[in-house]
Amino acid sequence: MKVRILVSLKPGVLDPQGRAVHHALDGLGFAGVEDVRIGRVVELDVADDTSDETLKSMCDKLLANTVIEDYAIEHVEKEPA
Repeated sequence: MKVRILVSLKPGVLDPQGRAVHHALDGLGFAGVEDVRIGRVVELDVADDTSDETLKSMCDKLLANTVIEDYAIEHVEKEPA
């Protein structure tokens, strides 16, 4: 089973990478960008019987710094062959 973990900074946590990208987009002439937040995606291929609780434990213990980051777990459907 494929699982995608989306990790992002919590609201209110400073995001210097996001600010740099926002500034660069503005400098390149891209108007209308209100804010930029940088996160990361972790893709896992796990056994089909891996529970959501196990996935949550993986995130809490290693994949996300829960003091400053939020995460969302997505189960990715297999693409048709």
